[in-house]
Amino acid sequence: MAKALPTYDELVGYNHAVAGHDGILSDVSGELFIKPCTSTEIAFYETSSALYPEFMKLMPTYLGTLALDERTPRRTIEKSACPTILAQNSDQHEDNDVAVPLAKDEPSKVTTPQSRPQECTITRESNSRIFGNRITTDKALVLENASYNFQKPNILDVKLGVRLWADDAAEDKRIRFDRITAESTHKDLGFRIAGMRVWQGLGAKGENIDEEGYKIYDKNYGRVSVNRENVNEAFKSYILSEGAGIDGELGRQIAQAFLKDLTWIQTQLESHENRMFSASLLFVYEGDGKALRNALENSSKATQPIASHKEKNKSTSAKIYSVKLIDFAHAEWTPGQGPDENTLLGVRSVVKIFQDISSAKQ
Repeated sequence: MAKALPTYDELVGYNHAVAGHDGILSDVSGELFIKPCTSTEIAFYETSSALYPEFMKLMPTYLGTLALDERTPRRTIEKSACPTILAQNSDQHEDNDVAVPLAKDEPSKVTTPQSRPQECTITRESNSRIFGNRITTDKALVLENASYNFQKPNILDVKLGVRLWADDAAEDKRIRFDRITAESTHKDLGFRIAGMRVWQGLGAKGENIDEEGYKIYDKNYGRVSVNRENVNEAFKSYILSEGAGIDGELGRQIAQAFLKDLTWIQTQLESHENRMFSASLLFVYEGDGKALRNALENSSKATQPIASHKEKNKSTSAKIYSVKLIDFAHAEWTPGQGPDENTLLGVRSVVKIFQDISSAKQ
């Protein structure tokens, strides 16, 4: 069953991105996450979908692509039976800083995960109302929005790796990224907190709290304020929110749920051979304490454990948590070269932190 892609007029800016994802769009319902991207990222999704189905479970649900090219007829659907592996010749951009113009068009179609993702073409026309003037791309990924159906999604983006640049990065970019590594937790732990938004409860006011009651931790938080000594406390700031009704006990349950998925992600990375520079772990959980407690109680009454939230969420609107591997602008499959130890260092460090939080006495 295909889902109709909205027209341009029906697209809205996505306001839940926390780490350098300018130009993100969504449909009005919030179900779709439309991300400007490079050919390299599309190639990684296509190859993973075709050859590495287990690894695809770590990634956001891939629905297809939008090809934004004025030279191509409208509403063109890619009907190739085999995935197209695109040339990996894109420029590298810090924190996936990619902008793309869109234009009005008739509704197109995007396939559901049960069938092969398709490519939809929309004519291109500059529009600075939504997008900045950074780098123009004629491609966008259409993904399932990881924060869809949460009442108050608390979101954390963890950038992975010690080395953050790919082989074709320019020298000035290598120097800039190496400086970020040297001055942050990337150096010792293989990751940094790239951004967070944590709901503080109804009527919350204060420094860095937006109009919806979310406390915003921007990219400078992870670069400047977080170090090896206080990194566990930084993660607790994400897991715990007393004003929103998420106390130590509830936070520990969420940490345990994340830990189970993180351990599985680590196992998958250890059993696959690829290279991903500046990929991230994207964490989402229900930030409304009352809604979270109800969802956990309903989950415990079911025959399935909390770890089966992925299946449970398909049939209910009460979501509990999600953690996905994201951002593949500089990723490729490398058979015969072994696991990606650069990324794994960060994942293992995050696993250790969640082990500490999960086992802490309340």
